[in-house]
Amino acid sequence: MLLGALPAAEGPAAKSYRLDGAIEPERQASVTVFGATTPFTTSTLTGADGRFSIKKLPAGTYTLSVCVPGSGEARQTIEVGPGTADKRGRVRVAMRIRDADWNRDPVRRQHAVSARQLAIPESAEREYAAAQKDLEKRDTASAVRHLERAVEIAPGFATAWNNLGTVSYQTRNFARAEECFREALRQDPAAYEPLVNLGGVLLNLNKLDEALELNVHAVLVRPNDALANSQLGMAYFEAGNFDAAIKYLERARKIDPAHFSHPQIYLAEIHLRRGEMRAAAEDLEDFVEHHPDYPEAAKLREKIAEWRK
Repeated sequence: MLLGALPAAEGPAAKSYRLDGAIEPERQASVTVFGATTPFTTSTLTGADGRFSIKKLPAGTYTLSVCVPGSGEARQTIEVGPGTADKRGRVRVAMRIRDADWNRDPVRRQHAVSARQLAIPESAEREYAAAQKDLEKRDTASAVRHLERAVEIAPGFATAWNNLGTVSYQTRNFARAEECFREALRQDPAAYEPLVNLGGVLLNLNKLDEALELNVHAVLVRPNDALANSQLGMAYFEAGNFDAAIKYLERARKIDPAHFSHPQIYLAEIHLRRGEMRAAAEDLEDFVEHHPDYPEAAKLREKIAEWRK
């Protein structure tokens, strides 16, 4: 589970929606939907035609993960809410995947699992599985209890440490999240998710030097990961290196235009500080297009009109 710098609160969440998706080109795959800013996860299988459906999703921002045996994993941010749904409350998404979009690390690592990971007791695995069920029901407190028991039983359970860190991050317990991601990396130094997640939480903790170092490494490991590129752009932004920030924020926007880390907001801020009002307006236009239910969308449209003058 991946995360990133936490954006502002999401839009209205009273109604639930149905996500109807399709993978192009058609293929059978496992599909997982993660809450991008709140603890949640659910999984399903596509049909042979690459189609899938997930019901009762509250409004919000989600990460859609597609895994195909022999190919790898690909991810895309999706927005669920009144601005993206039809009159029947259905949100339709077509995930077009090129060969270059696949992250093949999980496929390679299947054949290189550490002895420590193989030695995880079934009791710890059961606790982890119970936590995933709780997250699907949005019972965060129970999920945390199961994850804590999992790492108590098996201190080397890096995936559980990362999951615990993710939930801590999304509930804004940043200090605990940092502890969990560091422990996950200590148990599995080659793991990517706690690496990039630690890079994100360090930004929130204003530990910029290490955040920059970790996010540079994450981009080198996965140059086509939108999260790593966006976080590296944020780190350069905070360091005042706007040219480098633009490079990586633009790359993140190109990879995943609706990414939950909102690279367009940082780009607009840079262009605004440089007096490039029209460029800032274009950044915000792109943001509102991909996040129509953003709580401050109306104010952003006013800014766009003002800056275009």
